[in-house]
Amino acid sequence: MPDEELLYDLADLFKVFADTTRIKILYALMGTERCVADIAELIGATQSAVSHQLRTLKQARLVKFQRDGKNVIYSLSDDHVYTMLAQGMTHICE
Repeated sequence: MPDEELLYDLADLFKVFADTTRIKILYALMGTERCVADIAELIGATQSAVSHQLRTLKQARLVKFQRDGKNVIYSLSDDHVYTMLAQGMTHICE
């Protein structure tokens, strides 16, 4: 059995996936980098809502960002994020 603290951390990670807007943002970032305005337009949300959810995704280390002048460009942190989404989708589609 994993350490209790690791189990809490894992539960917290899965909680991040419990919001449809955050899932949409992660899908929007698959394979490409985007700024907040582009993400908001793509998923049909306000820039404020997207920024709020990106903060949660950054804290969970699911997305990373880089500054490009005044713009902030977001992308998936690594291939693990893609794998988690793909495995989840495979599971629910079985």
